[in-house]
Amino acid sequence: MSGATIAGAVRVGRMPWSGLLALFSAAFTAVMTELLPAGLLPQLGLALGVPEGRAGFLVTAYAVASTLSAIPLTALLRGLPRRPVLVGTLAGFALFNTVTALSSSYAVTFGARVLAGVMGGILWAMLVGYAARMVPVERRGRAIAIVSAGITVALCAGIPAGAALASAFGWRTAFLGLAVVAVALVGWVLCKVPDFPGEAAAVRVPLRRVAVLPGVRTILGVTVLVLVGHQAMYTYLAPFVAFAGLGRTSVVLLVFGVGTVAGIWVTGVVIDRFPRVALVVVLAVVAGAMAVLAVLGGPGWAPLGAVALWGAAFGGVPTLLQSALVDASGAGNADAATSMQTTVYNAGIAAGSLAGGLVLEGAGAGALPWTSLPLVAVALAVVVAARRRAFPARRV
Repeated sequence: MSGATIAGAVRVGRMPWSGLLALFSAAFTAVMTELLPAGLLPQLGLALGVPEGRAGFLVTAYAVASTLSAIPLTALLRGLPRRPVLVGTLAGFALFNTVTALSSSYAVTFGARVLAGVMGGILWAMLVGYAARMVPVERRGRAIAIVSAGITVALCAGIPAGAALASAFGWRTAFLGLAVVAVALVGWVLCKVPDFPGEAAAVRVPLRRVAVLPGVRTILGVTVLVLVGHQAMYTYLAPFVAFAGLGRTSVVLLVFGVGTVAGIWVTGVVIDRFPRVALVVVLAVVAGAMAVLAVLGGPGWAPLGAVALWGAAFGGVPTLLQSALVDASGAGNADAATSMQTTVYNAGIAAGSLAGGLVLEGAGAGALPWTSLPLVAVALAVVVAARRRAFPARRV
């Protein structure tokens, strides 16, 4: 697609649905590639001749590689045209999922997972910026919400479907299916996703200067606080459910997941008109849900309703924070800024899981919501205070 065509599409304000859905599918494929092994550890361990604990390292390897590669590789690839980089990462997913499906060696599989994680680090750093450049500024938030919904759909529907496919036809079939999807996405991207030029060296803003742009560090700080607070509770939801007597963990997770889907949809509707208000509301709801779980945790509708509200509110948080970061950094610096957020996001997940585990071991499951509540409350206070630069009332 020519630059004139792209500019024309932006001027008339049309939503490039086919291109955005291709990016949605790329996000879906990346999440599936990262997390599918978590539900297949017994089969993977048996096939590769390792204990389940070592099979679990296949998930860890992907996450670590994604975290470590996002910033340096984004900096290295910033000058290249965007579509070839996107196609290259999707081709990498196809190749490394194929290797995973065919390998009977733990070492080979581990290496394939590391390289797939590198592809993930590149992809997550560019998806949000890509979506932002495909639409006019007044529809930027909605475009980011559409792409981010690929994460939610993968978690709520894709992972269970992949696990069912693996149970019926074997885990290798599941990974081959992901490889086929990635190949199909390469063709889709080439046909329907516009290309954008890379950043010329003369105008490229160094990463350290992107990091100090007004608002960027504040948004990254809020991201850490929210993720640590959320993950400390979510990682250990099963022991909390058992402690509180809320019933089956699978039912509680389903309630959370349905709430998340609803939250993504509502966020997409309001994000371009009321980005600041939406973020304040969702963080307040998450904090309120943690307070209910802390005070009223136990059998009954109130705690289960709190879980549903927590899911609905948190469903919009990543999109709102990503959109705020693109606004603060500018669409031209979005890849660099998002690479930092990718690293911070994964670090927050790791720190939250660690903190929650320590609290669970030391004080018990009942203390988990009390751990999450102050972190989310501080994040909310920062958003309320930083209204000028990081979280303005209207899109900049």
